[in-house]
Amino acid sequence: MSNNNLKVMITRPESSGCVLAQRLKEQNISSLCQPLFDYQTSASASATQQLVENNTQAIVIFVSVAAVEFANQAYALKYWSNKHIIAVGEKTQQALAERKIIAQIPQQQCSEGLLELNVLREVNHKDIIIVRGDGGREHLAQQLTMRGATVHYLESYIKVWRSFTTEIAQQWQNNEINCIVVTSNAILERVLVLINNSTSYWKKSCLWIVASDRIKDHANNLGLSRVINANGANDDAIITAIRQYGISHDR
Repeated sequence: MSNNNLKVMITRPESSGCVLAQRLKEQNISSLCQPLFDYQTSASASATQQLVENNTQAIVIFVSVAAVEFANQAYALKYWSNKHIIAVGEKTQQALAERKIIAQIPQQQCSEGLLELNVLREVNHKDIIIVRGDGGREHLAQQLTMRGATVHYLESYIKVWRSFTTEIAQQWQNNEINCIVVTSNAILERVLVLINNSTSYWKKSCLWIVASDRIKDHANNLGLSRVINANGANDDAIITAIRQYGISHDR
């Protein structure tokens, strides 16, 4: 299957999904933006300010662009005096840079990669603030706590999942979707709920592009047959995975 035969469904929130759709269009790859949730602010200004001012020496880890944007809304980042700032990946680093915050990123852009950073290896008796959304993976905080750190969560936003009719999976198939981009286990599980009563096409024939080995393993365990790990959730990683798939199937 060449790239021109792919019809990609992007499950990201609308703003970032549209950016990826435009970049795919430039590669002559057709796509459909299908956001599954929207963001809503969560942290209060007073609670955010108190947490930051009580932990001025803390290492701060931002786990997403949304975490940056909503934390900044709650208490402007220009007032944060923390010296050690870490971003999970390039897009989050860029969001911080736009606010004149210099952040370090890991080579492997995930929790496991963060834990390999030298600054997070020796954290005994140190405070760490993890800025994220509601819920999410606990692995990072658990490992840092085991290393002796005191971990504080700042949940700057919540995800509000959209409602869909029972016919949504059929609508996707009518739109000739044959490739789905998934960047978290939560999104993967939500999509599978929506296709639960549909045909076996989604699990057996559809191509799934995921952001990590962890998501790929989860997808395989849930019965998906054709799963490719893009090794990253950023646009470049996803586009590269899609293009390489097309190239390998044109040979």
